Amino acid sequence: MRVAVVRNHDQTGVINRVGQSCREEYDHDAVKRIVAALQEGGHETLLCEGDKGLFATLERFMPPDPHAQPSGIVFNLASGIQGECRLSHVPAMLELAGVPYTGAGPLGNGLALDKVTAKTLMRDRGVPTPNFRVMRRGTESTGDLRAPLVVKPRYESLSLGLQLVHETTRLRQAVEMIITQYAQDALVEEYIEGREICVALLGNEELEVLPLVEQDFGDREVRLMTWEDKEHMAVAEPQKICPAQVDSKCATMLRDISVETFRACQCRDYARVDIRIDRSGQPFVLEINSIPALYGTYLQAATTAGYSFSSLINRILDVAHTRYFGIGVPKTAHASNRDRSAPR
Repeated sequence: MRVAVVRNHDQTGVINRVGQSCREEYDHDAVKRIVAALQEGGHETLLCEGDKGLFATLERFMPPDPHAQPSGIVFNLASGIQGECRLSHVPAMLELAGVPYTGAGPLGNGLALDKVTAKTLMRDRGVPTPNFRVMRRGTESTGDLRAPLVVKPRYESLSLGLQLVHETTRLRQAVEMIITQYAQDALVEEYIEGREICVALLGNEELEVLPLVEQDFGDREVRLMTWEDKEHMAVAEPQKICPAQVDSKCATMLRDISVETFRACQCRDYARVDIRIDRSGQPFVLEINSIPALYGTYLQAATTAGYSFSSLINRILDVAHTRYFGIGVPKTAHASNRDRSAPR
Protein backbone atom coordinates (compact mmCIF):
# COMPACT_ATOMS: atom_id res chain seq x y z
CA MET A 1 0.00 0.00 0.00
CA ARG A 2 1.09 3.57 -0.62
CA VAL A 3 1.69 5.34 2.68
CA ALA A 4 2.50 9.05 2.77
CA VAL A 5 4.15 10.16 6.01
CA VAL A 6 3.13 13.77 6.53
CA ARG A 7 5.04 16.04 8.87
CA ASN A 8 5.83 19.73 9.33
CA HIS A 9 9.51 20.55 8.99
CA ASP A 10 9.73 23.33 6.42
CA GLN A 11 7.52 26.20 7.57
CA THR A 12 7.81 28.21 4.34
CA GLY A 13 5.01 26.43 2.47
CA VAL A 14 2.28 28.95 3.32
CA ILE A 15 0.76 31.90 1.47
CA ASN A 16 1.26 34.38 4.32
CA ARG A 17 2.76 34.30 7.80
CA VAL A 18 -0.01 35.20 10.23
CA GLY A 19 -1.06 34.00 13.66
CA GLN A 20 0.95 32.12 16.23
CA SER A 21 3.79 30.02 14.80
CA CYS A 22 4.02 26.38 15.83
CA ARG A 23 6.96 25.71 18.14
CA GLU A 24 6.70 21.94 17.89
CA GLU A 25 8.22 19.55 15.36
CA TYR A 26 8.28 15.77 15.25
CA ASP A 27 11.77 14.43 15.92
CA HIS A 28 13.59 14.04 12.59
CA ASP A 29 15.30 10.75 13.48
CA ALA A 30 11.97 9.31 14.70
CA VAL A 31 10.34 10.27 11.39
CA LYS A 32 13.05 8.39 9.50
CA ARG A 33 12.54 5.35 11.72
CA ILE A 34 8.78 5.45 11.09
CA VAL A 35 9.35 5.58 7.33
CA ALA A 36 11.76 2.64 7.59
CA ALA A 37 9.26 0.68 9.69
CA LEU A 38 6.55 1.18 7.08
CA GLN A 39 8.94 0.04 4.35
CA GLU A 40 9.71 -3.02 6.46
CA GLY A 41 5.96 -3.66 6.49
CA GLY A 42 6.06 -3.80 2.70
CA HIS A 43 4.64 -0.37 1.96
CA GLU A 44 5.63 2.16 -0.67
CA THR A 45 6.38 5.35 1.24
CA LEU A 46 6.49 9.06 0.58
CA LEU A 47 7.73 11.62 3.12
CA CYS A 48 6.11 14.99 2.53
CA GLU A 49 5.25 18.33 4.07
CA GLY A 50 1.85 19.21 5.50
CA ASP A 51 1.65 22.57 3.74
CA LYS A 52 -0.16 24.29 0.86
CA GLY A 53 1.30 21.81 -1.64
CA LEU A 54 -0.05 18.72 0.14
CA PHE A 55 -3.06 18.18 -2.14
CA ALA A 56 -0.97 18.09 -5.32
CA THR A 57 1.69 15.92 -3.70
CA LEU A 58 -0.81 13.32 -2.53
CA GLU A 59 -2.70 13.31 -5.81
CA ARG A 60 0.51 12.43 -7.65
CA PHE A 61 1.47 9.75 -5.14
CA MET A 62 -1.93 8.11 -4.73
CA PRO A 63 -3.99 8.94 -7.85
CA PRO A 64 -7.76 8.69 -7.40
CA ASP A 65 -9.57 5.61 -8.69
CA PRO A 66 -13.35 6.14 -8.89
CA HIS A 67 -14.00 2.40 -9.02
CA ALA A 68 -12.03 1.34 -5.95
CA GLN A 69 -11.07 2.31 -2.43
CA PRO A 70 -8.52 5.11 -1.95
CA SER A 71 -5.16 3.98 -3.28
CA GLY A 72 -3.20 5.03 -0.21
CA ILE A 73 -3.25 6.29 3.35
CA VAL A 74 -1.44 9.00 5.32
CA PHE A 75 0.56 8.36 8.47
CA ASN A 76 -0.01 11.73 10.08
CA LEU A 77 2.79 13.27 12.16
CA ALA A 78 1.97 16.90 11.32
CA SER A 79 2.00 19.42 14.16
CA GLY A 80 0.89 22.37 11.99
CA ILE A 81 2.65 25.53 10.91
CA GLN A 82 0.73 28.46 12.35
CA GLY A 83 -2.60 29.74 13.64
CA GLU A 84 -5.30 28.21 15.80
CA CYS A 85 -5.97 24.48 16.23
CA ARG A 86 -2.72 23.73 14.38
CA LEU A 87 -2.96 19.96 14.98
CA SER A 88 -6.26 19.99 13.09
CA HIS A 89 -4.96 21.59 9.89
CA VAL A 90 -3.60 18.52 8.09
CA PRO A 91 -6.46 16.22 9.19
CA ALA A 92 -8.95 18.81 7.88
CA MET A 93 -7.11 18.93 4.55
CA LEU A 94 -7.17 15.14 4.33
CA GLU A 95 -10.88 15.04 5.15
CA LEU A 96 -11.53 17.51 2.33
CA ALA A 97 -9.37 15.51 -0.09
CA GLY A 98 -10.91 12.16 0.88
CA VAL A 99 -7.61 10.64 1.95
CA PRO A 100 -7.58 8.20 4.91
CA TYR A 101 -5.10 8.90 7.69
CA THR A 102 -3.93 7.73 11.09
CA GLY A 103 -4.85 9.36 14.37
CA ALA A 104 -7.47 11.79 15.58
CA GLY A 105 -9.58 13.90 13.25
CA PRO A 106 -9.85 17.68 13.19
CA LEU A 107 -12.24 17.70 16.14
CA GLY A 108 -10.25 15.31 18.32
CA ASN A 109 -6.97 17.08 17.71
CA GLY A 110 -8.56 20.44 18.42
CA LEU A 111 -10.12 19.23 21.66
CA ALA A 112 -6.93 17.60 22.93
CA LEU A 113 -4.80 20.65 22.12
CA ASP A 114 -7.25 22.97 23.92
CA LYS A 115 -6.44 22.02 27.51
CA VAL A 116 -9.38 23.95 28.96
CA THR A 117 -12.00 22.32 26.73
CA ALA A 118 -10.42 18.91 27.25
CA LYS A 119 -10.58 19.28 31.02
CA THR A 120 -14.21 20.42 30.82
CA LEU A 121 -15.11 17.36 28.73
CA MET A 122 -13.28 15.12 31.19
CA ARG A 123 -15.27 16.49 34.09
CA ASP A 124 -18.51 16.01 32.18
CA ARG A 125 -17.70 12.27 32.05
CA GLY A 126 -16.67 12.07 35.68
CA VAL A 127 -12.92 12.01 35.01
CA PRO A 128 -10.98 13.74 37.83
CA THR A 129 -8.70 16.59 36.77
CA PRO A 130 -7.00 19.29 38.87
CA ASN A 131 -9.08 22.34 39.75
CA PHE A 132 -8.36 25.15 37.30
CA ARG A 133 -9.17 28.61 36.03
CA VAL A 134 -8.58 30.39 32.73
CA MET A 135 -6.80 33.73 33.11
CA ARG A 136 -6.59 36.45 30.47
CA ARG A 137 -4.92 39.01 32.74
CA GLY A 138 -2.45 38.62 35.57
CA THR A 139 -4.67 40.67 37.86
CA GLU A 140 -7.61 38.25 37.77
CA SER A 141 -8.54 36.36 40.91
CA THR A 142 -7.66 32.69 41.26
CA GLY A 143 -10.79 32.16 43.32
CA ASP A 144 -10.50 29.15 45.61
CA LEU A 145 -7.48 27.58 43.86
CA ARG A 146 -4.82 26.48 46.33
CA ALA A 147 -1.12 27.09 45.78
CA PRO A 148 1.22 25.83 44.50
CA LEU A 149 -0.18 26.42 41.02
CA VAL A 150 0.87 25.24 37.58
CA VAL A 151 0.62 27.91 34.89
CA LYS A 152 0.82 27.03 31.21
CA PRO A 153 -0.44 28.18 27.81
CA ARG A 154 -3.89 26.96 26.88
CA TYR A 155 -2.95 25.65 23.43
CA GLU A 156 0.68 24.48 23.61
CA SER A 157 2.37 21.11 24.04
CA LEU A 158 5.80 19.84 25.11
CA SER A 159 5.39 21.74 28.43
CA LEU A 160 6.19 24.98 26.60
CA GLY A 161 5.73 27.95 28.92
CA LEU A 162 5.01 25.75 31.94
CA GLN A 163 5.72 27.37 35.32
CA LEU A 164 5.25 26.22 38.90
CA VAL A 165 4.23 29.10 41.16
CA HIS A 166 4.44 28.65 44.94
CA GLU A 167 3.31 32.14 45.92
CA THR A 168 0.26 33.81 44.43
CA THR A 169 2.26 37.06 44.38
CA ARG A 170 4.27 35.61 41.47
CA LEU A 171 1.18 34.46 39.60
CA ARG A 172 0.63 37.76 37.82
CA GLN A 173 4.12 37.66 36.29
CA ALA A 174 3.65 34.03 35.20
CA VAL A 175 0.28 34.68 33.55
CA GLU A 176 1.44 37.82 31.77
CA MET A 177 4.50 36.04 30.43
CA ILE A 178 2.25 33.47 28.75
CA ILE A 179 -0.11 36.09 27.36
CA THR A 180 2.84 38.10 26.00
CA GLN A 181 4.98 35.28 24.62
CA TYR A 182 2.27 32.91 23.39
CA ALA A 183 -0.62 35.31 22.60
CA GLN A 184 -3.15 33.07 24.32
CA ASP A 185 -4.95 32.50 27.61
CA ALA A 186 -3.16 30.97 30.57
CA LEU A 187 -4.44 27.80 32.18
CA VAL A 188 -3.89 27.94 35.94
CA GLU A 189 -4.43 24.70 37.82
CA GLU A 190 -3.64 23.27 41.22
CA TYR A 191 -0.37 21.38 41.40
CA ILE A 192 -0.82 17.75 42.41
CA GLU A 193 2.07 16.54 44.53
CA GLY A 194 2.64 12.86 43.90
CA ARG A 195 3.46 10.30 41.22
CA GLU A 196 3.13 10.82 37.47
CA ILE A 197 1.85 7.97 35.32
CA CYS A 198 1.51 7.87 31.55
CA VAL A 199 -1.07 5.61 29.93
CA ALA A 200 -0.60 4.69 26.27
CA LEU A 201 -3.71 3.62 24.36
CA LEU A 202 -4.00 1.78 21.05
CA GLY A 203 -7.15 1.02 19.08
CA ASN A 204 -10.67 2.34 18.69
CA GLU A 205 -13.78 0.35 19.58
CA GLU A 206 -11.71 -2.01 21.71
CA LEU A 207 -8.81 -0.12 23.23
CA GLU A 208 -5.57 -1.84 24.14
CA VAL A 209 -4.18 -0.21 27.27
CA LEU A 210 -0.42 -0.66 27.16
CA PRO A 211 1.66 -1.15 30.33
CA LEU A 212 1.72 1.91 32.58
CA VAL A 213 4.83 4.08 32.59
CA GLU A 214 5.91 6.10 35.64
CA GLN A 215 8.03 9.22 35.39
CA ASP A 216 10.44 8.80 38.30
CA PHE A 217 11.68 12.22 39.45
CA GLY A 218 13.98 10.78 42.12
CA ASP A 219 15.21 13.50 44.48
CA ARG A 220 14.66 16.30 42.00
CA GLU A 221 13.19 19.49 43.42
CA VAL A 222 10.97 20.25 40.39
CA ARG A 223 8.78 17.17 40.12
CA LEU A 224 7.18 18.09 36.81
CA MET A 225 7.85 17.15 33.21
CA THR A 226 9.44 20.27 31.76
CA TRP A 227 10.27 21.28 28.20
CA GLU A 228 13.93 20.51 28.95
CA ASP A 229 12.95 16.98 30.03
CA LYS A 230 10.91 16.34 26.90
CA GLU A 231 13.66 17.69 24.65
CA HIS A 232 16.28 15.64 26.58
CA MET A 233 18.14 18.76 27.68
CA ALA A 234 17.66 18.41 31.44
CA VAL A 235 20.60 17.66 33.74
CA ALA A 236 18.54 15.13 35.73
CA GLU A 237 15.91 13.86 33.32
CA PRO A 238 13.27 11.65 35.00
CA GLN A 239 13.74 7.93 34.58
CA LYS A 240 10.90 5.86 33.13
CA ILE A 241 9.69 2.82 35.05
CA CYS A 242 7.64 0.35 33.04
CA PRO A 243 5.53 -1.33 34.13
CA ALA A 244 4.78 1.20 36.87
CA GLN A 245 4.53 -0.36 40.30
CA VAL A 246 0.90 0.25 41.26
CA ASP A 247 -1.59 -2.12 42.85
CA SER A 248 -4.31 -3.76 40.78
CA LYS A 249 -7.08 -1.47 42.05
CA CYS A 250 -5.12 1.65 41.15
CA ALA A 251 -4.10 0.21 37.78
CA THR A 252 -7.72 -0.53 36.91
CA MET A 253 -8.72 3.00 37.90
CA LEU A 254 -5.96 4.52 35.77
CA ARG A 255 -6.95 2.42 32.77
CA ASP A 256 -10.64 3.26 33.12
CA ILE A 257 -10.18 7.02 33.38
CA SER A 258 -7.71 6.98 30.48
CA VAL A 259 -10.25 5.24 28.25
CA GLU A 260 -12.93 7.73 29.35
CA THR A 261 -10.58 10.60 28.52
CA PHE A 262 -9.86 9.09 25.09
CA ARG A 263 -13.60 8.87 24.39
CA ALA A 264 -14.40 12.31 25.80
CA CYS A 265 -11.81 14.01 23.60
CA GLN A 266 -12.75 12.13 20.41
CA CYS A 267 -9.33 10.56 19.93
CA ARG A 268 -8.68 7.76 17.46
CA ASP A 269 -6.18 4.95 16.82
CA TYR A 270 -3.66 5.88 19.53
CA ALA A 271 -3.08 8.46 22.26
CA ARG A 272 -1.32 9.00 25.58
CA VAL A 273 -2.92 10.19 28.82
CA ASP A 274 -0.79 11.85 31.53
CA ILE A 275 -1.99 11.40 35.11
CA ARG A 276 -0.86 12.49 38.58
CA ILE A 277 -1.67 10.42 41.68
CA ASP A 278 -1.76 12.38 44.93
CA ARG A 279 -0.56 11.10 48.30
CA SER A 280 -3.98 9.67 49.12
CA GLY A 281 -4.03 7.60 45.93
CA GLN A 282 -6.48 9.83 44.04
CA PRO A 283 -5.64 10.14 40.32
CA PHE A 284 -6.02 13.37 38.33
CA VAL A 285 -5.78 13.52 34.55
CA LEU A 286 -3.50 16.34 33.42
CA GLU A 287 -3.99 16.08 29.67
CA ILE A 288 -4.30 13.80 26.67
CA ASN A 289 -1.94 13.78 23.71
CA SER A 290 -3.83 12.99 20.49
CA ILE A 291 -0.65 12.51 18.39
CA PRO A 292 1.88 11.37 21.00
CA ALA A 293 5.49 10.89 20.03
CA LEU A 294 6.05 7.28 19.02
CA TYR A 295 9.34 7.12 20.87
CA GLY A 296 10.23 7.64 24.52
CA THR A 297 7.29 6.99 26.84
CA TYR A 298 4.86 5.55 24.31
CA LEU A 299 7.48 3.27 22.77
CA GLN A 300 8.59 2.03 26.18
CA ALA A 301 5.01 1.04 27.00
CA ALA A 302 4.64 -0.69 23.63
CA THR A 303 7.98 -2.49 23.96
CA THR A 304 6.99 -3.79 27.39
CA ALA A 305 3.77 -5.07 25.81
CA GLY A 306 5.83 -7.03 23.27
CA TYR A 307 5.84 -4.72 20.25
CA SER A 308 8.95 -3.96 18.26
CA PHE A 309 9.16 -0.44 16.84
CA SER A 310 8.30 -1.75 13.38
CA SER A 311 5.35 -3.82 14.58
CA LEU A 312 3.99 -0.86 16.57
CA ILE A 313 4.05 1.49 13.58
CA ASN A 314 2.44 -1.08 11.30
CA ARG A 315 -0.13 -1.92 13.98
CA ILE A 316 -1.20 1.75 14.14
CA LEU A 317 -1.54 1.75 10.36
CA ASP A 318 -3.63 -1.42 10.55
CA VAL A 319 -5.86 0.06 13.27
CA ALA A 320 -6.52 3.15 11.14
CA HIS A 321 -7.21 1.08 8.02
CA THR A 322 -9.70 -1.06 9.97
CA ARG A 323 -11.47 2.06 11.21
CA TYR A 324 -11.98 3.23 7.61
CA PHE A 325 -12.63 -0.02 5.79
CA GLY A 326 -13.58 -2.62 8.40
CA ILE A 327 -10.51 -4.76 7.75
CA GLY A 328 -6.78 -4.47 8.33
CA VAL A 329 -4.28 -3.58 5.65
CA PRO A 330 -4.59 -6.27 2.93
CA LYS A 331 -1.46 -8.36 2.70
CA THR A 332 -1.63 -8.17 -1.09
CA ALA A 333 -1.18 -4.40 -0.78
CA HIS A 334 2.35 -4.87 0.55
CA ALA A 335 3.77 -4.70 -2.95
CA SER A 336 6.72 -2.35 -2.72
CA ASN A 337 9.08 -0.90 -0.16
CA ARG A 338 10.45 1.84 -2.39
CA ASP A 339 10.95 5.21 -0.74
CA ARG A 340 10.14 8.45 -2.48
CA SER A 341 10.80 12.04 -1.57
CA ALA A 342 8.12 14.58 -2.19
CA PRO A 343 8.71 16.86 -5.17
CA ARG A 344 8.88 20.53 -4.20
